[in-house]
Amino acid sequence: MIRRWRTAAKRRGIGRTAALALTALLTALLPAAPVAADGGSGYAFAPDARTITGATGTAAAVPLEPGTAYRSTLPEKGRLYFRLELAAGSTAYVPVTAVPPAAATVSASDGIGVSIEDANGVSCGYDGARFGAGLSPRPVTALGRRDAGKALCQDAGTYYVVVERLASGSATTSPGSWDLEIAPVTEPGLAGAGATTAPETWNSASPEPLTDDPERRTAGAGFTTARTLGTGVWQTGITPGQTLYYAVPVDWGQQLHATVDLGSTSADTHGYVTAALNLSLYNPVRGYVDDISLGYDGTQKSSSLDPLPPVAYANRYAVSGEENSVRFAGAYYLVVHLTGQTADTFGKGPYDVTLRVRVDGIPNSGPHYAGSPVPKDVFDLPSDQGGGLVAAAGDDDTAMRVLAAGGIGTGTALLIVLGVWTLTARRAQIRVNAQKPTA
Repeated sequence: MIRRWRTAAKRRGIGRTAALALTALLTALLPAAPVAADGGSGYAFAPDARTITGATGTAAAVPLEPGTAYRSTLPEKGRLYFRLELAAGSTAYVPVTAVPPAAATVSASDGIGVSIEDANGVSCGYDGARFGAGLSPRPVTALGRRDAGKALCQDAGTYYVVVERLASGSATTSPGSWDLEIAPVTEPGLAGAGATTAPETWNSASPEPLTDDPERRTAGAGFTTARTLGTGVWQTGITPGQTLYYAVPVDWGQQLHATVDLGSTSADTHGYVTAALNLSLYNPVRGYVDDISLGYDGTQKSSSLDPLPPVAYANRYAVSGEENSVRFAGAYYLVVHLTGQTADTFGKGPYDVTLRVRVDGIPNSGPHYAGSPVPKDVFDLPSDQGGGLVAAAGDDDTAMRVLAAGGIGTGTALLIVLGVWTLTARRAQIRVNAQKPTA
């Protein structure tokens, strides 16, 4: 990308010194390259994640700080314990992503379980995630939760995050440990009284499908490198065993709709793969919202997520898990996985995947919190997390994409770059014109 910038600068008549200065500033603005997991899993862990070792009991549990990303390792058997110090009145979310090696074999009921327990062993919240019918080793995410709105676990003090493998006992499951990514979040209480019941009515009708020509958009390989998508039709390639991450900004009062299409294959083969493609939706704290799977026989397939209510704080009082999870604004993650079994029947690909994304509704100001969440930007609308200010090469051959919510410092710096470039180019053109012989 830097090379493309320099080439464009040369074409526009910018001098070498100015071009080098602009290159240096651009380099400072570019995001760090994604960090892939050990073992060839292909998952991009948070580049600043701290490596920690989970304890086998509460006495030696290491502390987790909200707003900090961690890496750890989950053994084949036994539980891991981590410590969490919580204030009264705040809700805690601890998403744990388990990443098995790409060459592992798994069963449908293999996965992980995550819970938060108080000092007396009372469970405050539990969540499990399994690989499902695709039988494909992929990142799976479960969310431990201490909800301040419930009767249990209200006091300030020490809590424990407990992570364990959910094992099917199948003889075909590969032995060995899995990598973990842990990203705890805390949400403050409200500054005043608020609704205590979920909205009773909302528009649950499916919108008209988007029919625009698709735009190519490469994906990230993890939550922290997810590429941002807005309303539109987006297309990319995916290979068997690969998992793609996208982030969709959804504000308070807005509704998210998503459809996934898996294109037909040109391979002259016949067969059927159960749950070949999986599309999962996660909320800004990486909590599961919904998912769909597509069986594949080599012809094009399509499916849509169920309609979701507008994002609202009061959705947390809903009984339905889908509605309950749409409780705050921020990045909603679309995670696409193509099972490795597809290669055995239809070839190694890549296969075309199309996402039709629509965000409807007029944003509102949302709730008034008594403090700040940690991390403080978790409920903000994301800019392009995985691509930064510069699009990846090949995305419609677009060299620059200036995105909203990019931050005042970065945005100001980018304006300086563009301004200096334009001014220098104009001066260079004036010099060229002045040197031309007159008639």
